[in-house]
Order: sequence, then structure tokens, then C-alpha cells
Amino acid sequence: MSNPRPGSSGVSRAVVLMTAGCALLTVNDSIMKSLTADYPTGQTIFVRGLFVAIPIALLVRRGGGLQTLRVTNLRGQLLRAALLAGSMFLFITSLRFLPLADAIALTFAGPLIVTAIAPWALGERVGWRRRCAVGVGFVGVLVMLAPGEEGLRWAALLALATAFFEAARDIVTRRLVATESSLSLTAFSLGFVTLCALATAGHGWRPMNAGDIGLLAMAGCCVSVAFLLMTEAFRHAEASLVAPFRYSSVLWAALIGVVAFGDWPSPAMLAGAGLVVGSGLYILHREARQ
Repeated sequence: MSNPRPGSSGVSRAVVLMTAGCALLTVNDSIMKSLTADYPTGQTIFVRGLFVAIPIALLVRRGGGLQTLRVTNLRGQLLRAALLAGSMFLFITSLRFLPLADAIALTFAGPLIVTAIAPWALGERVGWRRRCAVGVGFVGVLVMLAPGEEGLRWAALLALATAFFEAARDIVTRRLVATESSLSLTAFSLGFVTLCALATAGHGWRPMNAGDIGLLAMAGCCVSVAFLLMTEAFRHAEASLVAPFRYSSVLWAALIGVVAFGDWPSPAMLAGAGLVVGSGLYILHREARQ
């Protein structure tokens, strides 16, 4: 049976939640990128994970106590957590070699994959206009991926693989929100990722200074709130509708890339971003009319 179609107020709420979550997640990505040259991926993920618990604990207390962390579907939670761990390790490793906006743009295949398989995996209705809009978005991704004189770097494969992990995670998330709370999904998955990172402790970890620990504390707060917002977005609208609004990340990434790293977006990046953002806005317009 297909999921009920959301009203316009629910759609608007989902878009706001997803866009805000993407902004916070991009801030987190920029912090992680700034530290990739100095520390192993596993070490930065672990230290950041220690601080993820702070905002989650505050939200648990405000939301009604430990019962908000109850796990009903353990197998589903483990699957989602494993997919999140895979996507995080792949993406943060790619940041070591790619500009922030480029790495995020390469992951934009994820929402397209979600929309492509949502009718079969979730029983959601995806009309031909939304399919066409997502197709335009995919063209935009191809424009951003157009290789230069040196061709695509091998690190791009890491970011592309991230897209597949994220698409699978979004599909699993859409199924789990029926029985699991957003706090439960966020705490379980991020806790699992932190334990996976700890398992890499014997592979080149280095002493960290107070400034870098402070940056990771900020990243931990950003990523925990971001995942809460993005998970909650799926509670208010269909996955095939919400997922394309991850495209807003490229705008945040381009801005942060210029300010923090001096990476100016190429004309192809700007043109592709225009296509993917435009397609996402058209999807919202069609859904609001319906």
C-alpha cells in the first residue's frame, strides 16, 4: 500500500527541515575537510562523535526522556547505521582530495536514485512531471561532473559511491520512521559510526590540539542537529519529494568553499547547480498544486 500524500503545509515543513539540515551538514563537512590533511579519517569521525551526544542528550531530556531512544526495529536500525558509516567514511576521505563543492555535487546522484526506486521500494507515486524534473536535475549533475583536461580524478569515485550509500540509507529511513523516533534513528546511527571510527585507533592516530578539538566539537553539534532535521523531514513528505532538496547543499558548499578555502566554483559547477536547484523548486511547485 502506498503512503498517503502529504498536504502543502507538510511539504513546506519538510523542505524547510531538509534545507536547514543541509546547511548545518555543509558546515560540518567544511570543518572535516579542514582537518583531513592533519588527521586520519577515523580519528576525526571518532572525536566528533564524542560531542554528538551533547545536543542529543539535551533533546532527549526535552523530548520526554529515554523512551524517545527506544529501538523497535533493531535490524533496520543496524542496516541504516551501517549505510551511514559507509557514506561518512567514503565522503570524508574524498574531501582530502576534492574541493568541498565538487565532492558534494558528486553525491547528488543519491536523491535521483531515491526517486528512481521509490515507486518500487516504497510504493510512492512519482508522476511524470516529477520524473522529468529529476531528469533535468540529473543533467545538471552531469554538467557539474564534466571532466576537465585531466579527466575525473579517482577520488571522485569515492564521492560517487557515497551517493549509492546515501540513497539506500534514505530508502531505509523512510521505512523506519513509521516505528522509530527521529532521536532514536539519529542517536543509534551516529553512535554506531563513532564505534566504527574507534576501531581504526591503531592506524596512525595523532595527538590533537585544543583548537582542532574545538572545531570537531562544533562539527559534532552541527551533524547531530542536521541529521535530526533531515530525518524529521521524511516524516512530513515522501522520500522522492524530500530527497531532491539535498541539492541546496551545493549553494552552501560553494559559499563556504570560497570563504574558507578560496575554491571558486567553475562555470560548469554554477550551470549544473542552477539546473538541479531549479528542478527541486519545480518539484515543490507541482506537489503544492496537487
